[in-house]
Amino acid sequence: ELVSAITQVMAGKRVIDSELLLNSLGEQDPLSDKERQALRLAADGQSTSEIASALFIAEGTARNYLSEAINKLSAANRIDAARIARQKGWL
Repeated sequence: ELVSAITQVMAGKRVIDSELLLNSLGEQDPLSDKERQALRLAADGQSTSEIASALFIAEGTARNYLSEAINKLSAANRIDAARIARQKGWL
């Protein structure tokens, strides 16, 4: 498979792994707009209170948005969630 892919690339063709293609097509963005906004701000290093202030919401609500995003993405923390969302093109 590798030799075939290299040969195709050398011939100017594009090679896309079918398994990767299927995985990327089947994955939907599970985040709400508010969760996405909170993750963007968290990725910029803002604290929960700064996120709450920027989004005009209560601090507890900001924590809830971040917590939901972390759970939906099976992330370890808010930074990990933001990294995962960015890698998938959702941020």
